[in-house]
Amino acid sequence: MAHLKGEVDPAEAGFDAARLARIDRAFGRHVEEGRLPGWLVAVARQEKVLYLSSGGRRDVANDLPVEFDTRWRLFSMTKPVTSVAAMMLYERGVFDLTDPISRWLPEFSNPRVYTHGSALAPVTVPATEPIRLWHLLSHTAGLAYGFAHAHPVDTLYRESGFPGTSHPHWDLAESVSRLAQLPLLHQPGSAWNYSMATDVLGRLIEVASGTSLGQYVTEQVLHPLGMYSTTFGVSGQDEEKLAKLYALTPKGPVPADDSFDRQGRGRPVFESGGAGLVSTAGDYHRFVQFLCRGGELDGARLLAPRTLKMMTSNHLPNRSDIAAFGSPLALSFEGYGFGLGFAVLQDPVAAHLASSVGEFGWGGGAGTDFWVDPAEELTVLFFTNQVPSMGHGRELRRLVYQALV
Repeated sequence: MAHLKGEVDPAEAGFDAARLARIDRAFGRHVEEGRLPGWLVAVARQEKVLYLSSGGRRDVANDLPVEFDTRWRLFSMTKPVTSVAAMMLYERGVFDLTDPISRWLPEFSNPRVYTHGSALAPVTVPATEPIRLWHLLSHTAGLAYGFAHAHPVDTLYRESGFPGTSHPHWDLAESVSRLAQLPLLHQPGSAWNYSMATDVLGRLIEVASGTSLGQYVTEQVLHPLGMYSTTFGVSGQDEEKLAKLYALTPKGPVPADDSFDRQGRGRPVFESGGAGLVSTAGDYHRFVQFLCRGGELDGARLLAPRTLKMMTSNHLPNRSDIAAFGSPLALSFEGYGFGLGFAVLQDPVAAHLASSVGEFGWGGGAGTDFWVDPAEELTVLFFTNQVPSMGHGRELRRLVYQALV
């Protein structure tokens, strides 16, 4: 397990310790007032942890506190890990970003695109171009998520066995084969829509590498980075450290629906490249430092700096932000473009944030979040256990940057 601990005095790293303490007070107040079950924050600059704090409970009923070795469901913070795994294959010449995915996944050879009609009687047309690798990595493939409840295609996902991110009894191959039979939300490359694209990418990794997604990610990404506590699901004693999931109600946090809480418990049939990993703060800190260092950590180089720079650049046409180019669900993405696995801040003023141009990162469905600010050599991690996510990342950005003096 990668251990997380304070490594440098905040003042030496350019932070005001008294101002940093506002993070404790703000999130401690959220726990006291029933808006969060538990939380953990880690701030590092120039690779050294300068602020580390936690509060609340990972298990409210049993009064178990959040600890530094608590295991958290990453949900969509899995996506950057899978994207890195895919780009390692890109660097090895296995594929080009413009290659049609049907080369590895023939079930996507003739996709059709929704044009109008209801979920009961959808009208579709042939796709005008194939789904390409960069479409999967940038969420512009036309795929969707069943939980979105924003479009007839979302309804078709739910009715076809994809209420959230996976079906409990289908493996990745079966799931992607069934997914390919559903219509696309839009023509490939014509809009941004958050989706199961990274799960399809995970299946492509399996076919291209000749091994399971879990084995490939573990052997090629996680273990080389020293992330030995990051797995697709946990069991045994590790399960005792897993933070339970809670939903917010007027009376405070209550246990989340079983369909959420059982995700991450035991070895899954469906290894979700988009949402399946469980990790610790210490492990994910190592992944984030790998990103901050340009693709290398402790002598293990997984990606070239130029590849990572390409991944963390905005790939949306005409430098559009997510809000203008697509459907950002219920989230606000003004000022943020999207790269290959990461949201990328291109206009802090439009985003109403004090962050730096070039900041990149992503969050997860249980409220987790991370970002890397290359301009300030800054990384921030936030973990919590509440579904759906309440968007505490914006609040944390304000609290972090007001302490950077």
